[in-house]
Amino acid sequence: MNAPHIPVLLEEVIAAIGPRPDMTVIDATFGAGGYSRALLDAGARVHAFDRDPNAIRDGAAMVEEFAGRLTLHPACFSAMREEMTRIGVPLVDAVVMDIGVSSMQLDQGERGFAFSADGPLDMRMSQSGTSAADFLNSADEAAIADVLYQYGEERQSRRVARAIVAARPLETTGDLARVVRRALGHKPHDKKDPATRTFQAVRIHVNDELGELAAGLVAAEALLREGGVLAVVSFHSLEDRIVKRFLREASGAGRAVSRHLPGEIAGPAPTFTRVSKAIRPGDAEIDANPRARSSTLRHAIRTGAPARERTFA
Repeated sequence: MNAPHIPVLLEEVIAAIGPRPDMTVIDATFGAGGYSRALLDAGARVHAFDRDPNAIRDGAAMVEEFAGRLTLHPACFSAMREEMTRIGVPLVDAVVMDIGVSSMQLDQGERGFAFSADGPLDMRMSQSGTSAADFLNSADEAAIADVLYQYGEERQSRRVARAIVAARPLETTGDLARVVRRALGHKPHDKKDPATRTFQAVRIHVNDELGELAAGLVAAEALLREGGVLAVVSFHSLEDRIVKRFLREASGAGRAVSRHLPGEIAGPAPTFTRVSKAIRPGDAEIDANPRARSSTLRHAIRTGAPARERTFA
């Protein structure tokens, strides 16, 4: 039986946002609608984004249930600024982002995100474009190794890439998992399957997840009104590193202008303040929802300074 999608750190996210009936909030990663439902229950109006057609389809019942207060946008959250401008909502009161793959995507073998069930080697959140199989069966060995090293932090990326190229064509998640296990060695009692890092890396690459995150943070900065809240839940160090660096730069943390150098030019005014420390789930939440174990929440408050018109990466 598939595990239901339970929104992680929900109480902490809602406490950070403080939703009210007069608020407009963007749920940048709708998924199964867990955050959206909590925001709607508090009276807020929600604009929710998701690039997965299944999430948009399954959310139709919620749209009807909340009669005009929930709008679903079938788009990547990196496009939320353009989409909100298009519909005449240039500023919002909060943006919440729950980064990464959803439980539904992981649990549906036919989507090809996990090796727990053998299925097509797909991994596309949007169900369009280049699939995992397309990439792994056409890219050269060096490109595959780079992806595994950068996005999976796989120390033996060259060995795995060499094995993948030698085994082509790969068609299923089982094919890929078996190749990685043979290349790295795998014992049934091992705590972590060695294929995990490769699956994470390929998924991140196919969906440009880190590029989407960086672009989404820039879009959120532009959309939030003064006093608005940005809340981001990430699930691994690569994501959290991007969020932490973005908020560090946006809040001016670590930037010092020496009083002994009168000609030195101060940087732009901080666009975020009251940046939280990393917030992680407690034991009770992890026991109830093991997938929450690796999650981290960071949130901050938008200042009145103009958004920095640049690309963050």
